[in-house]
Amino acid sequence: MVQRQKGAVLITGTSTGVGRAAALLLDKKGYRVFAALRQEKDAESLKHDASENLTPILMDITKGEEIKLAADIVSKAVGDEGLVGLVNNAGLLVDGPVEYIAIDDLRWQFEVNVFGQIAVTQAFLPLIRKAKGRIINIGSVGGKIAGPFVSALCASKFALEAFTDALRIELDPWDIEVILVEPGSIASAAPDKVEESFQKNFANMSLEAKAMYGDAYKFYVEGLIRSNRTGMPPEQVANAILEALEASKPKTRYFLSKGQIFLMLELMLKKFMPDRSFDAMILKSWKLKNQN
Repeated sequence: MVQRQKGAVLITGTSTGVGRAAALLLDKKGYRVFAALRQEKDAESLKHDASENLTPILMDITKGEEIKLAADIVSKAVGDEGLVGLVNNAGLLVDGPVEYIAIDDLRWQFEVNVFGQIAVTQAFLPLIRKAKGRIINIGSVGGKIAGPFVSALCASKFALEAFTDALRIELDPWDIEVILVEPGSIASAAPDKVEESFQKNFANMSLEAKAMYGDAYKFYVEGLIRSNRTGMPPEQVANAILEALEASKPKTRYFLSKGQIFLMLELMLKKFMPDRSFDAMILKSWKLKNQN
């Protein structure tokens, strides 16, 4: 049995993908993992694959009462030892043309990807301070480069990046590291779910909207499905989370991509190219230029 010597960590969004991979990895490495998720069946599945020391906690990060209850449970469990790590991983994707995204859907994107992250951080920060622990936010390359039909996601990730930068400065007096992990495409989201979301959105679009955006939107979805099948494994992101948690001098940002060189090149082009030139490159690659 692994000795529990590395302290306690809370991870959100552990039912699938990066969150699940991180929970299992940190559990294996000797951390006392509190794995937050929303459904009992996912909790049972996670417990089946983890050691007896991993504790699933039912918590919807959009519900303040559930966050408070979870914080109370973890606080009683860890006492004065506090938390050595908080991994804000939970998130979702709202996609579609800006012109036709329902405002309620856009609000929900921010409720989960921004406000939920902040609410969890506020609730668990006293436990992080006790242990001089670390806060690790899971962002996205979409927090650096905005792409067509993922405006809602990118806007939320840009906001999370700003929140992370400000929080890192605010918590410096307590030697609390605040770190952003920014992966590219991850082979964890189910392609069938992406296709299902597209079909639902497409069905709800007017004939005018389909005429204007249909082909380009479909082209985007096909690319997203391919990236979900060929992207980096979630375990690669979990390894970066482990490094961010254990490094004596962690980076403030960890950029991850299956094609790391291409990603860095794209980020460099975005930084130095005029906006219109960069837009033209994206338009050409996405076959959007002459859709109208």
